[in-house]
Amino acid sequence: MRIAVLALQGAFAEHEEALRRMGAETFQVRQLSDWQQGRPDALVLPGGESTVQMRLLSRLGLLEPIRSAIAGGLPVFGTCAGMILLSKGYLGTMDIRVRRNAYGRQLGSFHTIGRVKGIGDDVPMTFIRAPFVEEVLADDAQELARVDDRIVAVRQGRQFATAFHPELDDDTRLYQSWFDSFTSAHA
Repeated sequence: MRIAVLALQGAFAEHEEALRRMGAETFQVRQLSDWQQGRPDALVLPGGESTVQMRLLSRLGLLEPIRSAIAGGLPVFGTCAGMILLSKGYLGTMDIRVRRNAYGRQLGSFHTIGRVKGIGDDVPMTFIRAPFVEEVLADDAQELARVDDRIVAVRQGRQFATAFHPELDDDTRLYQSWFDSFTSAHA
């Protein structure tokens, strides 16, 4: 499996390490020529600053090719700012509305253990200036997790998004659940 990791900001190297531990081949996308090296099997959109990432995606000519690929069925996993990028008002490929920086400033960052539907009750969750889903806008968009009554993980088709950073913990079950959502269809 060959997975593209957007490498403009955030913990993209940590995502790559987690994906490699699961047996995936990864490559970084920093410019259009990286994206054009051949269609990946999936894409990861890491954290960072969503407004800056949108500006860079547009300036680098990556915005429309990435949006088209996701709309065409490319599996994608967005974490933190990646969740924001997938939401309405940004790439708009997921039918969710997100509140940015919902958990406050950097000092409001925290770690907890929570329940993720289909995975279990003991999933580690690291939040850094995290968003949350204010509203799920379509029947096929599923809530996967809540923390403090806020939606922090969702799935719609082959798109997964979390407000937290699974790449910062050793637990790879979220990645495995995402893999299973698109590899089982090819088996």
